Amino acid sequence: MAERLGVAIVGVGGAVATTAIAGIEMIKAGSNSLAGLPLAGRDIAGMASYRDLEFGGWDLADDTLGNLALRHGVIGEKELADGAAVLNDMRPWKAAGSTGYCANIDGGNKLTGGHRAAIAQIQGDLDRFRRDKGLDRVVVVNLASTERVPGADDPALQSRDAFERGLDSDDAAISPAMLYAYAAIDAGTPYANFTPSVAADIAPLAAFATERNVPVAGKDGKTGQTFMKTVIAPALRDRALHVDGWFSTNILGNSDGLALDDPKSLASKLGTKGSVLDQILGYPVEDHIIMIHYYRPRGDDKEAWDNIDLTGFLGQKMQLKLNFLCKDSILAAPLAIEIARCLDLAHQRGEGGVQEQLGLFFKLPQTRGGAPEHAVPEQQLILDRWLDRRDA
Repeated sequence: MAERLGVAIVGVGGAVATTAIAGIEMIKAGSNSLAGLPLAGRDIAGMASYRDLEFGGWDLADDTLGNLALRHGVIGEKELADGAAVLNDMRPWKAAGSTGYCANIDGGNKLTGGHRAAIAQIQGDLDRFRRDKGLDRVVVVNLASTERVPGADDPALQSRDAFERGLDSDDAAISPAMLYAYAAIDAGTPYANFTPSVAADIAPLAAFATERNVPVAGKDGKTGQTFMKTVIAPALRDRALHVDGWFSTNILGNSDGLALDDPKSLASKLGTKGSVLDQILGYPVEDHIIMIHYYRPRGDDKEAWDNIDLTGFLGQKMQLKLNFLCKDSILAAPLAIEIARCLDLAHQRGEGGVQEQLGLFFKLPQTRGGAPEHAVPEQQLILDRWLDRRDA
């Protein structure tokens, strides 16, 4: 009998989450193909099947996932009637949230009480999810809105002991994203951070994951513009075309864009997008400019535009222009699904702590201490070697 994997999502009412759930439910119903799922063509021993995934999760919005999905506009009545009708019967669990960390996103479906109470509730939700769905294993994936960056010198974030004391005192330095990461690790549940928010990448939680031998990975899903950047930059490097400047701009109008309309959340996002070029090229790109604009009419239809200035043989100047008209959630949802399956596989293999081999999926891959690899060809090779291991 196939083993069932539960995917508990932070931000389950968002566009990415509802798109992922709808897509898997339609696969189960036979009304969706496996197109767009990067690992669909691979026969990987021990990896959970798409058809054996079950979903639940937390969100500040108090409505059915079907209504929330219609509001986001990625899927519609056709999909809800064509295999994804289960969304109409699903409601989010009460979520941890803070407008101090995410100014533009709030809702009434919010946990009350302090940090320890929130952790206990999150872990209770995971236990109930496992029991009610008859699950063999569970993973947690954070798909919530981007939080602001906490203070780097906040005492509660410096050590495990300090973090525990911060939990006891409801220290404001500990964000909702950190509460979910702590709750998952403490419960022995793999955790992935698909957002730019600071979570399991702070030293106390990374150490906690290693201590408990719980797989963690992150952060910030690499879906559109940064994905293309980390595909193109290695090719320019290998052809010895010098990048003099790289100007990137984005417009998007979904809830992710609304969250990023807050300057503090935007700073968190720009931090994960801006680090890739220098590592790939091997030299600093002085004029690397990144801009993100909330533009409501676009909804989930994001536009990413890049201008690249190059110098080639004989010092001749050239330009490369790229205009990527993409659907944010259609790119992100399959990655979130594959990350969940890979984290579960790592857990079955007994591999805890930071899972560096999953760096392909993230803008700022979490590492065990070294510099992250950003180039897609190298990242793909690392993941392939791990997936194909037969001695695990």
